[in-house]
Amino acid sequence: QVQLVESGGGLVQPGGSLRLSCAASGSILSINTMGWYRQHSGKERDLVSNITSSRTTNYADSVKGRFTISRDNAKNAVYLQMDSLKPEDTAVYYCYAVVKNGLGYTGIYWGQGTQVTVSS
Repeated sequence: QVQLVESGGGLVQPGGSLRLSCAASGSILSINTMGWYRQHSGKERDLVSNITSSRTTNYADSVKGRFTISRDNAKNAVYLQMDSLKPEDTAVYYCYAVVKNGLGYTGIYWGQGTQVTVSS
């Protein structure tokens, strides 16, 4: 069993910053890509950013230059530093990880989601 636990969401004013964290635990042999999706109310879940085990990063155009993804392989953790936040960044943010578990099965695991609200 693999679990992903997120933290760091909340309410912030436009132009402010937040840092999201996500840690994976359980029966983990290895983790390939980790990243973040977000879901605006009533919309589909969209990719925000991801990072491979070799730290190659990818960003949605809407967050380039404002968000920074990083990971700590020793802690099985991924982070999303969000700066210059805009009201349109308001969404539920989900972390995910591509994990090979203790049985040798590779699958995508998701966190429970954390709300980010950008409002004055």
